[in-house]
Amino acid sequence: QVQLVESGGGLVQTGGSLRLSCAASGRTFSRDAMGWFRQAPGKEREFVAAISWSGNNAGYADSVEGRFTISRDNAKSTMWLQMSSLKPEDTAVYYCAAQRTFLSSNYYRGASDYTFWGQGTQVTVSS
Repeated sequence: QVQLVESGGGLVQTGGSLRLSCAASGRTFSRDAMGWFRQAPGKEREFVAAISWSGNNAGYADSVEGRFTISRDNAKSTMWLQMSSLKPEDTAVYYCAAQRTFLSSNYYRGASDYTFWGQGTQVTVSS
């Protein structure tokens, strides 16, 4: 089992920045691929970014490519999502997710690929 706790959400103006954190506990974090997803009201949960457990491989949704950066520190069992140039359409609840993988380069884009989820943190971007 792994427990995930997100933090860092809040209210920000268009063009602003936020950094979300995801703290993991309960088992070895360094063998989990990690991902960020978001869900806006009335919409399905969507992929934002993901990173392999080695940290050497990462992927982004087209909508956030070039504006968001995912990173992790296995020694601290923490993952981050640096969000810049935020837009009102980035408003959502952001969730982090974890999935054990045996390949250091693997990450996943599908929500169904992840077993463990955090409770979410709200990000609101005002226009």
